[in-house]
Amino acid sequence: MQTPDLNVPMAEVYVIGSGPNGLSAAIVAASAGARVVVIEGAGEIGGGTRSAHLTLPGFVHDICSAVHPLAVGSPFFSTLPLAQHGLEWVHPEAPLAHPMDDGTAVLLERSINETALGLGPDARAYRTLMTPLVENWANLSREVLAPLRLTRRPVMLGRFGLQALRPARALAESIFSGRRARALFAGIAAHSMLPLEKVGTSGFGLVLAAAGHAVGWPVPRGGAQRIADVLARHLASLGGQVVTSTPVASLEQLPPSRVILCDFGPYQLANVAGSRLPRRFLEVLRRYRYGAAAFKVDYALREPIPWKAPECARAGTIHLGGSLEEIAAAERAVWFGRCPERPLVLVSEATRFDASRAPKGRHIAWTYCHVPHGSSVDMLSRLEAQIERFAPGFRDVVLERSIMNPEAFERHNPNLIGGDINGGAADLFQLFTRPTARLYGTPVEGLYLCSASTPPGGGVHGMCGYYATQLAMRQVFGRRITLPS
Repeated sequence: MQTPDLNVPMAEVYVIGSGPNGLSAAIVAASAGARVVVIEGAGEIGGGTRSAHLTLPGFVHDICSAVHPLAVGSPFFSTLPLAQHGLEWVHPEAPLAHPMDDGTAVLLERSINETALGLGPDARAYRTLMTPLVENWANLSREVLAPLRLTRRPVMLGRFGLQALRPARALAESIFSGRRARALFAGIAAHSMLPLEKVGTSGFGLVLAAAGHAVGWPVPRGGAQRIADVLARHLASLGGQVVTSTPVASLEQLPPSRVILCDFGPYQLANVAGSRLPRRFLEVLRRYRYGAAAFKVDYALREPIPWKAPECARAGTIHLGGSLEEIAAAERAVWFGRCPERPLVLVSEATRFDASRAPKGRHIAWTYCHVPHGSSVDMLSRLEAQIERFAPGFRDVVLERSIMNPEAFERHNPNLIGGDINGGAADLFQLFTRPTARLYGTPVEGLYLCSASTPPGGGVHGMCGYYATQLAMRQVFGRRITLPS
């Protein structure tokens, strides 16, 4: 056995990786009384919740995640005193805008009724669809942001499941008759990064739309880095430690411990723990399927984006994709390895609501579109053409750009294999059995996965870390941990 060679404090629990799931895992273990050390290979903590000056001095951009409905709605985060450690959520007037080619925009407002008023003939159908989900958000979020399990709320979850399991395109076309409601739902469901004809894609649209009404789609004041920073502060208040600039190439480098929690994907687990894992389990890990990737552009702007539809200025997130048919075609192309000419583009202008992110009078924009896994195609012109389509003159307000293609994403964060920002393809089968049928566990005693490659999957919510550590605490320490009711 290799002699441990990492200069890290002794601990009962080591967490490798300081993304939101790794930090959440550490907080759960520390709260249960374990001595915890988080080991981060990069010089800064955060994983997918990091911010940096990507363009010009004074412009603070989010490197990966930017808008956080699942963070503000996380059943685990809601139990933590994050506000006391400095986290402030900034809520736009409206969570989402979806501009149309006629110069208007469909708005997802915090109010279901106000949203419905903009949907014309589909107002009643929208209220009927969304009201039960929003009224039951506290319970629904606990069920959907969890591994597949027996539930104490079978009726509520069964009703949700009947709709959630449907393909998003089929649900939208059967429930809504108008183009506006169909387009709005299609753009939200496309966060699945799957073809809208896939079974289960409605679940993404329903959960994110319900979150918009129930808790909003806010941004953290100062940038996504604040989420990681306040999680680390809370961990420190519990006695946990974080060590940065310390890559772990092999588990043999670590001092002895009772538990190791890995905030990375199955490929990395196979590399780091390969000598300890059975051959069959390694083969399963290496068969794990990653999904579509992101092509991202951050902008420093002279002034806000000049949207044709003035309603877009009220929204924290803007979906640029046109009709349901157009969005469905774009996502289907990506799934089959083609880069669409008219991609769905996601945009957030945080400085409309948080002026601290840029010099006085200046602005930033965070944008990305979906591309095939590992794609090397330069999507800049297509992405900007979509913005110009709904905001003529956009290029005239650009001061500087920063481009991250799938290769750059993986270089920044080795967890983002091939530019996949969801931790793996989230189709129905892999959503519930990621990365293996063992979910968080492995054949090695005390070794667990806690990354977005485990249930409930991608998004900044910390629930993967929570459930992985709940399992580890029960199996290794004999301590039962549950979320407060």
